[in-house]
Amino acid sequence: MPLNDQLQDILDSLSGFGPVVWLSMAFSVGLVLDLVLTHQLGPERAKKWLAGFTSLSLTIAALWAVLTPERGFLFLHLLFLDNQAIFVQVIVALAGILVVIYSTFSSSPPHSATADRSLRNGGPLTPISSKFPPSPHLILGLTIGLFLLTTSVNLLAIYLSLELVSVSSYLLTALSGTRRASEGGIKYLLFGAISSAVMLYGMSFLYGMTGTMDITSTAFGVELAKNSPFVVTAVTMLTLAGFLFKLSLVPFHVWTPDAYDAAPLPIAALFSVAPKAAALLALMRLITALPGGQFVDVQTPLAVIALASITLGNFSALWQTDAKRLLAYSTIAHAGFLLVGVVALNDAGFEAALFYIATYLPINLAAFFLIDLLSKHNGDSLTIANFAGLGTKHPLLSVSLTVVMLALVGLPPTVGFTAKLLIFSALFNAYETTGNGWLLALFGIGLLNAVVSLAYYLKIPFLLFFRPAPADTPNSVRLSPIAVAIAIGLAALVIVLFLSPDWLLNLIASF
Repeated sequence: MPLNDQLQDILDSLSGFGPVVWLSMAFSVGLVLDLVLTHQLGPERAKKWLAGFTSLSLTIAALWAVLTPERGFLFLHLLFLDNQAIFVQVIVALAGILVVIYSTFSSSPPHSATADRSLRNGGPLTPISSKFPPSPHLILGLTIGLFLLTTSVNLLAIYLSLELVSVSSYLLTALSGTRRASEGGIKYLLFGAISSAVMLYGMSFLYGMTGTMDITSTAFGVELAKNSPFVVTAVTMLTLAGFLFKLSLVPFHVWTPDAYDAAPLPIAALFSVAPKAAALLALMRLITALPGGQFVDVQTPLAVIALASITLGNFSALWQTDAKRLLAYSTIAHAGFLLVGVVALNDAGFEAALFYIATYLPINLAAFFLIDLLSKHNGDSLTIANFAGLGTKHPLLSVSLTVVMLALVGLPPTVGFTAKLLIFSALFNAYETTGNGWLLALFGIGLLNAVVSLAYYLKIPFLLFFRPAPADTPNSVRLSPIAVAIAIGLAALVIVLFLSPDWLLNLIASF
């Protein structure tokens, strides 16, 4: 292509690149504001202002993405913007907004007898929770990477986007100022480096076999088909390492419980949704770019990975005594359920996977938020045994958490049931078409795992309502009405989407 045409294409692409440009500018401004406001107002007040700036920036980015008129390839086939990318970008931005707003209000100082004595004595008032993100504007850096990942159709762009997401995630995990956060961040970094190296190794083979990094190019599939099916399958699985890492799938799942445990609770909630949404779409783009038919058999390896993730996540969660680590292992199992839709390798499966991740947003954020709110009434402890007896003291929060736990299991009347019904229906249709025995095994054992998950998901509701509170239960604290409203509103949305899922299904099907 002549140079003039290349320059013109770059200029034309800017109209579809507006949200990323905006987020990049906001991130740069946020870095300056962090330095200035911390010096002028102090760390805690500076975080509040930065949180407001971050949530406003994410809102503008989401609206800009929806209103972007440009569709198609950007920057010489480096990126591809379509309705699916915009849909996932909105999910990512919405997750970030909810996390920032919740953490801003939930981290406010408590009102309790202890707090009153502290104020009367003129002593410092320590917030009940140190779970506020250390640098809220770093979420903008994470969002930039996720926005780019949703549109990347070039191997180099995919790799750089994943690395931007990873670096931001490491910082958000490790910068809380505690030893546990530092250890969790280092573990996250080490496992991320390994998966990144494996993925880059696979990408180098793909480029060597095809001569192009553009996965939408006709030459990509044609040149791959000229190689041995076994070699192409092996190289593809190496390339998928980065996606498996971001989705917390076996065997790249080991970092998940330690990183979630080390990160501030709202950040752990964000990790459980946003990176998975973007990585899911990028994974579907790469798989659909492979040669068709039975030439490259990624269906069987992905089915094995999904089955291993569901089983390992569920059985590991059974033994957890900490609510945060329980939810961390739960996300591994749900990543496996999410992959079930991809394993189907049909339109129904891809649509079901998008529906699953969209509904997983309110379900999982509500689970983390409600656990956090209830933990404030037992001394900020996330030990599961300490939730005993809180159901009678805080019935609204406890009932909301019970609804969310039922949704995580996949029981009606919650949208979790609808999501699992759709992905397993698509999987069974794929089995009837292909006759692949691994799909039938995934179908049967996956459903049995849903029964296993009852044992740990309903553990906390059982303690809330059917076990007495310990004698030394701390005094109750006054919670922020806004934080409570966000958590309960998300739990209510879980039921609303079950009663009326058509609008979301039609939206996804229209892509």
